[in-house]
Amino acid sequence: MKALVFLTLLGAAIVAAEDEKVVGGYECPKNSVPYQVSLNAGYHFCGGSLISSQWVLSAAHCHMSRIQVRLGEHNIAVNEGTEQWIDAAKMIKHPYYNSYNLDNDIMLIKLSRPATLNNYVQTISLPSRCPQADENCMVSGWGNTSASSSNYPDRLQCLRQPIIDDRICRNAYPHLFTDNMVCSGFMHGGASSCQGDSGGPLVCSGMLQGVVSWGYDCAMQGHPSVYARVCRYNSWISSTMSNN
Repeated sequence: MKALVFLTLLGAAIVAAEDEKVVGGYECPKNSVPYQVSLNAGYHFCGGSLISSQWVLSAAHCHMSRIQVRLGEHNIAVNEGTEQWIDAAKMIKHPYYNSYNLDNDIMLIKLSRPATLNNYVQTISLPSRCPQADENCMVSGWGNTSASSSNYPDRLQCLRQPIIDDRICRNAYPHLFTDNMVCSGFMHGGASSCQGDSGGPLVCSGMLQGVVSWGYDCAMQGHPSVYARVCRYNSWISSTMSNN
């Protein structure tokens, strides 16, 4: 996503991962992440995950008045014949979303028509449990791939990274980290989600465990990426979908 969101939190400049791209990752094998979507407003600005044929889960800070959801994408700069472009009919931010500290940074998007599920467009399962420290996960997106400049890829990027223990994350982000967040990445830095990846998936053991939310400078030592902890929202997700 190409718009940086700066939040001044307790005197620290925090960059919402919207403008982040996966740093230190690799190009995903084509169509290997069929649940990944691109949110488009004339340009790619955030990611999301298809959780049913008509619903996408993304980050609340990715909310815009008009969104086109692009599914079945790999190279977002060309038409590869696998894409489905569907307008958003509803965008529902979590009722307790806090734009100050990005707590409850989660949003449901209802598609104006159901997506056609096939080899290129598939759903990802919601979690049946919460993530575990050191569990191996994958984050993906079209966000910035450079920690020190702007380099936005056309092709989807992937990065494998572990869940970080909550106690370590609380120490990294005192007064900012909440029970609704989970950290994943590398404390030594060098690789992370980044701007433009916001709203995208963190998948562990075949389950959507995180939504890219925020962090300090991308791939910064001692400051891993922070995700909305999806397992805390299963009931909200199911009730919102059934009521809409």
